[in-house]
Amino acid sequence: MWSNHPFHPQRTTAVSNKRVILKQFVTGFPTEDDMELVTATVRLAVPPGSASVMVKNLYVACDPYMRNRMSEHNDAAYIEQFVPGEVLGIFGVSKVVSSGHPDFKAGDLVWGLTGCEEYSVITHPESLFKINHPELPLSYYTGVLGMPGVTAYAGFFDVSKPKKGDYVFVSAASGAVGQLVGQLAKIAGCYVVGSAGSDEKVSLLKTKFGFDDAFNYKKEQDLNATLKRCFPLGIDIYFENVGGAMLDAVLLNMRMHGRIAVCGMISQYNLEKPDGAPNLFCLVAKRIRMEGFMVLDYFSTYTKFEEEMAGYLKEGKITFVEDVVEAIEKVPAALIRLFSGRNVGKQLVIIARE
Repeated sequence: MWSNHPFHPQRTTAVSNKRVILKQFVTGFPTEDDMELVTATVRLAVPPGSASVMVKNLYVACDPYMRNRMSEHNDAAYIEQFVPGEVLGIFGVSKVVSSGHPDFKAGDLVWGLTGCEEYSVITHPESLFKINHPELPLSYYTGVLGMPGVTAYAGFFDVSKPKKGDYVFVSAASGAVGQLVGQLAKIAGCYVVGSAGSDEKVSLLKTKFGFDDAFNYKKEQDLNATLKRCFPLGIDIYFENVGGAMLDAVLLNMRMHGRIAVCGMISQYNLEKPDGAPNLFCLVAKRIRMEGFMVLDYFSTYTKFEEEMAGYLKEGKITFVEDVVEAIEKVPAALIRLFSGRNVGKQLVIIARE
């Protein structure tokens, strides 16, 4: 874990530390005003005898799951909520500047959960991953080689359990996870269709990511008819990123013994009353297995994943599109872009250049 209260020894250099905090819990659609940029001072050292590490954050990732953390949860939430007045927790790529942990030294490049700020103290650095392929773009460790990459890989191979020739549908297919699921499905010998929210994104799916077909869901009046057109024989695997009306239409088009891997439901995150799914009985009638999963459960396989995905990138079998903005001041606007669909590919922010 990263800490909000770094140690302040007297004999180390004090530097300014810009940070993005949550001002208040969010109800409905988030706005930039729900967050605030504040400036603190931090000393670049960890306490003597501490096993913490201090990092300089280079890139941070804007991810859909962060919306859930911005709301107050009175029931059991799937992930810990943010604390108003405190810095946002965020996945990022960082450089170690001071370490009390035997596995890390100054200069190491790492990725993992950090603070949305220029410098962070990581109190449990065993949660960090060392970057083993610095010859690839470091920003990839916010995406294809980071949390979204593990999400796509585990959700597709471990949860969906594809077979060659399966018919695969991916919603939010041009996002950080969806674009990878589609390409992994092609590597596995599947037929893949994706949905996205603009003609530009649909073109990207077909021309850059190799999807067999794709459609702009905003232009389709009847999602059930659209899916029947794209999948006349039905869907074997649905990689679920959206929820709502899309999930309901998919249920009608699943094949017998189909699999639905539930990664997220971005259409529901800003609703005060989530949509229902009237067609859920299809799970019974068609013997469908619908399974949610959390990427945290698969981080133990990261080393194997990193080597395999780095190989695909170097061989040109996987390509990855990023939507990049620069400066920590841009984090609130970049995060909001996710929920209006304005981002194209993985949304990330450059905090500092090496």
